[in-house]
Amino acid sequence: MTKQILQNMGAILLSLFVALFLLAGIEGIGAILHPFPADFAGTREEVMRHVENYPAMGLFVGGLGWVVTMLAATWLATRFNANRHPAYGIGLGLLLLGGAIFNMAVLPYPLWFWALCLVSLPLGILFGIRLGMAE
Repeated sequence: MTKQILQNMGAILLSLFVALFLLAGIEGIGAILHPFPADFAGTREEVMRHVENYPAMGLFVGGLGWVVTMLAATWLATRFNANRHPAYGIGLGLLLLGGAIFNMAVLPYPLWFWALCLVSLPLGILFGIRLGMAE
């Protein structure tokens, strides 16, 4: 019983670490491809303008990065828990999806980006869980 609890906790921690690592990488690449202006002070208005001016291709690639992150993290959470139970992937996927929706809600992302994410992110979660459950 204790071994299963530790394995489940390890699966959750590993998947969270991978998700945060991948998200940081995606944001880091975004900062390289679309850097902040030299006089950027970090005010809310400046952040909003920066996101409004983000190139469409950069948003598309960033959205795909979010999908890969969802898939990888939910696969890890499902695959490495004690019984390959989908609840771990579902819980982590919902947490990450909630974070993505919050991010999109507080910043002025275009409508097409919302549509892309609301379709592709749940699909990434589902595929990650399905792959994690497979033998």
